[in-house]
Amino acid sequence: MDPLGAPSQFVDVESLPGWTDACEAKQLDSHQNAVEKAQADVRSPFPYRKDINAKIILWKGDVALLNCTAIVNTSNESLTDKNPVSESIFMHAGPDLREELQKLKGCRTGEAKLTKGFNLAARFIIHTVGPKYKSRYRTAAESSLYSCYRNVLQLAKEQAMCSVGFCVINSLKRCYPLEDATHIALRTVRRFLEIHGETLEKVVFAVSELEEATYQKLLPLYFPRSLEEEIQSLPYLPADIGNAEGEPVVPERQIRITEKPGVPDDASDEEGLEADLSFIGSHAFARMEGDVDKQRRLILQGQLSEAALQKQHQRNYNRWLCQARAEDLSDIASLKALYQTGVDNCGRTVMVVVGRNIPVTLIDMEKALLYFIHVMDHIAVKEYVLVYFHTLTNDYNQLDSNFLKKLYDVVDAKYKRNLKALYFVHPTFRSKVSAWFFTTFTVSGLKDKIHYVESLQQLFTAIPPEQIDLPPFVLEYDARENGPYYSSYPPSPDL
Repeated sequence: MDPLGAPSQFVDVESLPGWTDACEAKQLDSHQNAVEKAQADVRSPFPYRKDINAKIILWKGDVALLNCTAIVNTSNESLTDKNPVSESIFMHAGPDLREELQKLKGCRTGEAKLTKGFNLAARFIIHTVGPKYKSRYRTAAESSLYSCYRNVLQLAKEQAMCSVGFCVINSLKRCYPLEDATHIALRTVRRFLEIHGETLEKVVFAVSELEEATYQKLLPLYFPRSLEEEIQSLPYLPADIGNAEGEPVVPERQIRITEKPGVPDDASDEEGLEADLSFIGSHAFARMEGDVDKQRRLILQGQLSEAALQKQHQRNYNRWLCQARAEDLSDIASLKALYQTGVDNCGRTVMVVVGRNIPVTLIDMEKALLYFIHVMDHIAVKEYVLVYFHTLTNDYNQLDSNFLKKLYDVVDAKYKRNLKALYFVHPTFRSKVSAWFFTTFTVSGLKDKIHYVESLQQLFTAIPPEQIDLPPFVLEYDARENGPYYSSYPPSPDL
């Protein structure tokens, strides 16, 4: 109530229904069925998180009327734009806001600047400038719009704000397609809350009647309210879901600039490009199309160096790692095809791969790749060795060169740098030939690390027998082929 006793026009965010409220009854009815389906199906990269959903509010109304720590104003570079959101904020905040904005001397596209709320119920206003959208420059527009949302959230975090009310930053005047922009808004907020969720209590999406249907449609993709909704929404996610922070993944290698003109690029880099692009997908925002001016500027500035390519590769790997951490990979783990054991004579971690335990034709090999990344990410930060048991493998256990190439291209540089030896145990003539072709013509830098090991006795010269857990069938095969000496060595009880 104001001093005259009239009802306040401002709306307290605590009084608004949360995103989870509308789904609660349905969730209780179908929870068990959803759990069963989740165990059988692939999980979303944006998994059901009740704690995150509790922070989200979708509200049809004027952002200027929200009583929260800060609201967001979308404007132009001079912060004088006349759009419905800005005009309502100026009207309710009073004349002091315009004077304050003059002191800021404008705001660049993608940036965020802070002022007081003045006569608003919100304590602060965060001003940001969305990009002008043109189809020729859509990659740049996507990156700028991501920056708007990310910088607003970062500013809220730095100022220890409890709640933020977002307007739809992509105004109609700037011609940004609403659905594409909503994908960016929702995934950026989602990723921020995954990492910094403890810093914000509420995030409100204040939308108009025209915008509400799009937000209602896309919110379940990024904030599923049940396991069932998560599974149902998975097929509708776009091909490009950004990296671990929601930032657009841009294949910078399409306009690669070499640091040494005249020197041929390594062939493996080109093949790696194909693998990266096939993973990124064909979503419009995942590719730089027709942005000639930007390409020329980057060429002149010499910015697309090898360091830029490495950064792009790191983003791609982070995307895989994020997905690996979100997936249910228990079915792959149960195969016991990859596990950590002891250390070698040099004190380096030993990782074991059992070829016979990989039913290539029966499992999802992309999940196998995700499991490898999930297990190896923290191992590969230090020097390590791999022991691959080729023992008694057949055609159903053979990893094809395309999968191995994809694995080699996806993994972070630390995997290759810190791998000191790969012991290929019980190789066949055919496997030696395949390995030679693969390390000679497909990937570089691996051939010198491979050691073919014909017997366990030979392996034990590099890795003490008590430091490696051996599958029983490996012991039995080696005893049969190389003598009974090894049959007395006890196998691991878990294998």
